[in-house]
Amino acid sequence: MSTPRRQIVRPTSGAITIERQRERRIEKLRDRLERERRSLARWKTRFKRAYTTVIKHQDQIVRLERQIAKLEE
Repeated sequence: MSTPRRQIVRPTSGAITIERQRERRIEKLRDRLERERRSLARWKTRFKRAYTTVIKHQDQIVRLERQIAKLEE
């Protein structure tokens, strides 16, 4: 064998794995963002319901206090 063997030129694996890791991280962050958005929507619904209930009770208390004050006069 008088001719040297050919070398196979392959791209460096570091560049490929770094890109894959970056894409995987972006995908995980997007999934987490979607979960957080759904969670916030659920809590906003609960908050609106609770807020309305609190306002209703406060109005009722004010009405009752006014009636009591009026009757005591």
